[in-house]
Amino acid sequence: MGARPPADGEALARPVSDTDELEREASVAALFRHHYSPMLRLAVLLGADDPENVVAEAYYQLYRKWRRVRDTEAAEAYLRSTVCNLTRMRIRHLQVARKHTEIPPADLVASAESTALLHDDQRALIEELQRLPTRQREALVLRHWLGLKEKEIAAAMGISPGSVKTHTARGITALTQAMEARR
Repeated sequence: MGARPPADGEALARPVSDTDELEREASVAALFRHHYSPMLRLAVLLGADDPENVVAEAYYQLYRKWRRVRDTEAAEAYLRSTVCNLTRMRIRHLQVARKHTEIPPADLVASAESTALLHDDQRALIEELQRLPTRQREALVLRHWLGLKEKEIAAAMGISPGSVKTHTARGITALTQAMEARR
């Protein structure tokens, strides 16, 4: 008897072996050790209200999709992009939720990790950064805090390199004006 074709709903992918599973766990664990703090910092700087959960969700999504990623450099870019997207989605969700609440929410209290990441001399800059439009803030954080190149920023944000230049230039101009006005 010959092999039968897969029925509807059956996976066409190769079966996952124990070796593949161990490799995935080891690879994701190594990425976690090396990139958790920078990803947490990214989520904080992008304005996540719960950066630890955003980063945890990004690692969970990477773990689930590891068979498609497989490359450490691609995995780091995937994490960055996922943190950006999750933060953006979370901020949008909170904005919608706040519009529909009758009682204005109390001031959000930053987590201990968030507070520890921000030094006193950076607070004024961070406050002004948080006031920027989302895309400008993301472009500046990815460029100046993470040191990414335009192509990497474009991939993380899902926009063209030309748009990255525009958002970065406008963000720098707005920050410069705001910081000069405070002096």
